Amino acid sequence: MNSMNDTGIVAGPASGLTGHTHRLRGLAGTGFIAAIAAMVATTLAAALAQAVGVDFEVPDGGETIPLSGFAVVTGFFSVVGIVIAVALLRWSARPAGRFVWTSVSLTAISLVPPLLSGANTATTTVLVGLHLVPATVMIPTMAWSLRTRAD
Repeated sequence: MNSMNDTGIVAGPASGLTGHTHRLRGLAGTGFIAAIAAMVATTLAAALAQAVGVDFEVPDGGETIPLSGFAVVTGFFSVVGIVIAVALLRWSARPAGRFVWTSVSLTAISLVPPLLSGANTATTTVLVGLHLVPATVMIPTMAWSLRTRAD
């Protein structure tokens, strides 16, 4: 009998690394699904607002925000939120609580530009609301996912 095969040691993946990688991938996957949902919800809300007469014209330059712009910006900042969530899962003792605090703070800050844009009242109101739509999708989803994966 070969003593090399008789040691009783079973070779396999390092369970700590595999579990950690699995948690990060699961969080990122959940985040990307939530990001797509946030993009769809925000774009649909913008299309509905446009259908009832909101023009999305920003006086600085006189350009109108296209519907695709809402999807792109929502997607970009949703990915930023996913990166923050992954970092907090990796380096924070309380990732869910810190994520909620951070993302609510960043959402509040994001409400300032529409208020300062100089757009008409309807456009400003809808732009503020459109900042809250993806927040209501992303923040609870990512916080829940962080709570279930932090254990």
